[in-house]
Amino acid sequence: MEMQWWIWLVFGVALILLELVLPTFFILWFGIGAVLVSLVALLAPSLQLDMQGLLWIAFSSITTVVWFKVFRKKPDVRWTADSVIGEVGLLTASVSPFQKGRVRFQKPILGNEEWICVADSDIAAGQRVRLAAVEGNTARVTPA
Repeated sequence: MEMQWWIWLVFGVALILLELVLPTFFILWFGIGAVLVSLVALLAPSLQLDMQGLLWIAFSSITTVVWFKVFRKKPDVRWTADSVIGEVGLLTASVSPFQKGRVRFQKPILGNEEWICVADSDIAAGQRVRLAAVEGNTARVTPA
């Protein structure tokens, strides 16, 4: 039995569109495999159905493995306090050794743009400061 190439194409596009509805991010690879089988079936119209099925399994497996092993890279830097030490921020409220202040960063630091901060010296509001340490939910800052 021969299966027409356009049936594989419709099947593949349907699977890709189904991925838009279901948040699995796994059906996509089966859809891409079916589209690739449709291209092979277009180039080799005498390809039997069992061989087309094997190609679909192979293409789907290859695209899945390539995604998870090659293209989906894990971040090199962990999301820890050590990775953000040295970031520069702007004091929105002055800080002194015995008074907590507030510092705002351009990009979120560990999920927050604004932090309560402490310092070893007096620093006026509006000054740039450098993050020296993260102590719980408080940032220790030094003048930049």
